[in-house]
Amino acid sequence: MQHRLVSSFAISTFTIGVLAILSDGCSQQASQQGPTPATVTVAPVEQKEIVEWSEFTGHAEPVESVEIQPRVSGYIQEVRFQSGQMVKKGDVLFVIDPRWNQAVFDQRQAEYDQAKSESDRTAKLISNNAISAEDAEARKAKAEVAKAALDSAKLDLEYTEVKSPIDGRVSRALLTEGNYVSGNAGSASLLTTVVSVNPVYVNADIDEDTLLKFNELVYSKKLGTTDEGKIPVELELADEDNYPHQGYIESFDNKLDPDTGSILLRAVFPNDDGRIVPGLFARIRIPLSERHNALLIDERSIGTDQANKFVLTLSPTKTLQYQAVELGPLVDGKRVVRSGLETGEKIVVNGLARVRPGMPVTPQDEVENTAPIAGTKLAQK
Repeated sequence: MQHRLVSSFAISTFTIGVLAILSDGCSQQASQQGPTPATVTVAPVEQKEIVEWSEFTGHAEPVESVEIQPRVSGYIQEVRFQSGQMVKKGDVLFVIDPRWNQAVFDQRQAEYDQAKSESDRTAKLISNNAISAEDAEARKAKAEVAKAALDSAKLDLEYTEVKSPIDGRVSRALLTEGNYVSGNAGSASLLTTVVSVNPVYVNADIDEDTLLKFNELVYSKKLGTTDEGKIPVELELADEDNYPHQGYIESFDNKLDPDTGSILLRAVFPNDDGRIVPGLFARIRIPLSERHNALLIDERSIGTDQANKFVLTLSPTKTLQYQAVELGPLVDGKRVVRSGLETGEKIVVNGLARVRPGMPVTPQDEVENTAPIAGTKLAQK
């Protein structure tokens, strides 16, 4: 019995020793192999034909804005619109009680009819020597004065209907039914306002350096233009991306503001859906280069080393290398590379914070986004 216990103990001791040796060997092998390479996402440097843009904050304004005031005095009889309604040129917005003006018109009509009748008999009376030439001239003059008074009364009667002079969106009624309004020049009552909504102006202050670059491109005829020969400009509102609104530059102001060192640019944008509301702030961008080939990289791939910008490139041995780069502006969501990279080089676009130059990595190619990017179709002139 004692012999069996000794044998079992010996076997157990031998087994533990073998396991310890195997475990120590595995640990040494793992130590020799090193840590597992980090997984990073890489993408090639892209080459694309682009136009470089410069971005500014703009302010939308209506092309036309009208204060609606009456041309005759009286009491408002009717308001014929809802606040914020779209109206057409010639739509009646207010009706001023027309009875007084109708009475004056009827009186002037009667006076004119009488004066015209007397004037029409002038030729017959002169031929019969019934009146003098002076009386004949007086009758004709009286008829002309009566006609002028009738035309004036007709205008006053028509002006009792206050109409919109433009197509656009009307504000609220500042004076409602029963209120007396003045139509006297200089003190006429303000009834409401109407602003046009399509197209709209967008004004932006452009700095001096941008203006000089832009003018140089214009004078050398290097800027792309639309099919209509207009210089394109693009816009996005605060809740939009990729500048979905395309317009064109209408004009620059005639002088630079010496206090701000900027000049006012005016652009025109179609606004069929009314999304660009006058008064809104928006981002606009104008072209600052001719169409050319450029290298583009994802913004996520760029690191900062003090004042320098860099990327990590993937070597043939799947290690990372530090590469300083000189960058340009953003175009279609990617950064232009002036120097430091070549087309097709692969760079880290995700996982940059977990790695450093010289480290081996397990690269994974980025899945390309095939969704179209909004932009303006240009025709080089």
